[in-house]
Amino acid sequence: MRISYNWLKQYIETDLSPEEVGQRLTDSGLEVEAIEEVESIKGGLNGLLIGEVIEKIQHPNADRLSLTKVNIGKEVLSIVCGAPNVDKGQKVVVATVGCILHPIEGDSFKIKKGKIRGEVSMGMICAEDEIGLGAEHDGIIVLKNDAQVGSKASDYYNIENDYAIEIGLTPNRTDGMSHVGVARDLAAVISLENKEVKPISWPDVSSFKVDNTSAAIEVSVEDSEACPRYSGLRISNIKVGSSPDWLQNRLRTIGLSPINNIVDATNYVMHELGQPLHAFDAKKIAGDKVIVKTLEKDTPFLSLDEKERKLNENDLMICDAEKGMCIAGVFGGLDSGVSSSTTEVFLESAYFNPISVRKTAKRHILNTDSSFRFERGVDPEMTLIALKRVAILIKEVAGGEISSEIIDIYPTKILPFNVDFSKKRCDSLIGKDIDAETIRFILGTLDIKILSENGDSWKLEVPAYRADVTREADVIEEILRIYGFNNIQLPEKIHSSLSYSNKVEAEKVKQSIADFMVARGFNEMMSNSLISERYVDESKVEEMQNEAQVRIYNPLSSDLNVMRQSLLFNGLEAIAYNQNRQHADLTLFEFGNSYKKEEAYTENFRMALYMIGSSLPNNWNNPSKSFSYYNIIGEVNAILKRLGLFNSVKMEASEWGVFEEGIKYSVKGKDVVHVGWVNKDIQSNFDIREKVFYADFDWDMVLSLLKGDHIRFEALSKFPSVRRDLSLLLNEDIRFSAIYDIAYKCERKLLKSVELFDVYEGKNLEKGKKSYALSFVLQDSSKTLKDKVIDKVMKKIQDALKTELGAQLR
Repeated sequence: MRISYNWLKQYIETDLSPEEVGQRLTDSGLEVEAIEEVESIKGGLNGLLIGEVIEKIQHPNADRLSLTKVNIGKEVLSIVCGAPNVDKGQKVVVATVGCILHPIEGDSFKIKKGKIRGEVSMGMICAEDEIGLGAEHDGIIVLKNDAQVGSKASDYYNIENDYAIEIGLTPNRTDGMSHVGVARDLAAVISLENKEVKPISWPDVSSFKVDNTSAAIEVSVEDSEACPRYSGLRISNIKVGSSPDWLQNRLRTIGLSPINNIVDATNYVMHELGQPLHAFDAKKIAGDKVIVKTLEKDTPFLSLDEKERKLNENDLMICDAEKGMCIAGVFGGLDSGVSSSTTEVFLESAYFNPISVRKTAKRHILNTDSSFRFERGVDPEMTLIALKRVAILIKEVAGGEISSEIIDIYPTKILPFNVDFSKKRCDSLIGKDIDAETIRFILGTLDIKILSENGDSWKLEVPAYRADVTREADVIEEILRIYGFNNIQLPEKIHSSLSYSNKVEAEKVKQSIADFMVARGFNEMMSNSLISERYVDESKVEEMQNEAQVRIYNPLSSDLNVMRQSLLFNGLEAIAYNQNRQHADLTLFEFGNSYKKEEAYTENFRMALYMIGSSLPNNWNNPSKSFSYYNIIGEVNAILKRLGLFNSVKMEASEWGVFEEGIKYSVKGKDVVHVGWVNKDIQSNFDIREKVFYADFDWDMVLSLLKGDHIRFEALSKFPSVRRDLSLLLNEDIRFSAIYDIAYKCERKLLKSVELFDVYEGKNLEKGKKSYALSFVLQDSSKTLKDKVIDKVMKKIQDALKTELGAQLR
């Protein structure tokens, strides 16, 4: 949110510089992210002076040029001028030598002494567009006779330099969404510094009066829960046009573009007081009736952005006798807004239910200045003040008269909050004993009333506009931020007791594996827990469909409407994003939560690995080699070895629907990780053509298996291992995991590993067959294996493979 420094000083008298104001606001909880100098006219007309043409003669060498002498106060300058309207006696704007001009169009340029057609020119008499004042270039600017010769052009045009203060407003600080709100916080801080209450100059609305009641309008509120308060009035005989310079400059400083004097006035007051306002063209209100109600589901509504929106039955609307005119608190309608032909307006100032506005804004994917404030909660007592303020301002900038009484429908008053407060609790939470008188002073500057004091127990009344201060802890936070976080000294000693616990430090294990993966060439990614439901539907993975999904009631957008059940879709999004930017070779990992609805909602912490593209860059000495299934298997094995779980692993085929083919690792009967290459149909939804290899760790399960484990030492065997290879002809539907299980079933003591090092399908093999080349490593830790023992084990494995899988030795 942007605040104008000059505008802010209308409400609080201070000599503090913009930087000093920014520091105090940051210390009080309104964090200032940037301070930027803003010029209402680029360059601020620096170096330009008011001069008087005291002589004009024809240029001897050019028909369209004139030689002039211009008095600028301290000296008289000879200037060659090409403007057709230049004449003796005129008051003009003069750019002297060395002055830099900033024209409306084109680059800035510096005025230099020079000769034009043989005649010396010591400056330039300026036109509007040459100094950024306007688009006019038919001739020079001719000023009124009362312009003072030698004075600065910036003083004549009342050029005002300002500073835009950018505040990173947190969602709870609804009281800080206006210049008056920021001034209130600044006043509280300055008051405590000076030990004297710093008053705020509120906008004066005492001059408000109803001129006549000739144009009364009927208002009714049918949904008082969604609209607890609705105020309005009518102004007639206005003239829509451009706003005065001061109003345009204020809006430009805070990043708004001026539109017309009516809309600018409502925007000005919104940013002044924090109360959103809306102006309707009163002549377009059918039946002279304003009705606050909901409409039927799918009712079409044409909004200001010229889009037709289908309304929800819970969307609160501002309607006339025939149609909807505005989505309440969110967005106006195209057919009821103010235009250049408008002569009467109906002004709305209301308090809408924050939840109702927030839901409507999210449904229609709208984020406006109005919804930003209403959905966080505005001051319900500000509606009439803001209404009177904007009515006075509109009369000032657009004329007209107030032609109706103020309508104020407020059936149930929104009351302040009562909070019980303990000074001892306050001192305990803050960590410092702040004297009671200082606390009373701070509460007073924050409009928090002390209703009663009974020893340590105080009863406080918090104003309704502080929707975020409803508990004792909130009040204590308010006291601390005004008192100053920097005024709380750090203790000289910290008392702590050390205890040893033989438990897994989850964060330490996670960080250790993250460092391990980075060292192996992986990049860590972080992604949103929200994904598009479309990903799940298009994946056709049975385990993820319908009842399993955790849906968001009020999604930020249709692309973020369900909680992810797996990290896979986020990874595929990242891969597609990178590949579209010429980053094709990727090794990524991510830690994150997944969410599922079973009998109850469950949240599970997981780790994911992704590999796609080439494992080595392509160069003259190294042909490019793509990642394979065995690369991702190797990474999974490396992680499990690092965690000390690999020796307890059992592998079998994964039936998880996200894989074309995959393996499931389990430890002690618990599933730990699924690994494989991603289903082609899922990849195609992201326009990814190369194979994506993916591993999904149940990290919660991993941590549970680490509990209670101790470091174990096992000496390296003194006896050599023996490798035997088999080349087998198999049916193409047989998986490696089946061979793996059968081998270990035949020999558990001596068999140390089974690896698949080659697969062949194609020429010279009969249809439906494939060839696997396998290695078997045998070792006895107590003696050297003899050929007789080795042959016996291998024959047993070979016979079992033949019997159970129909494997043939090639």
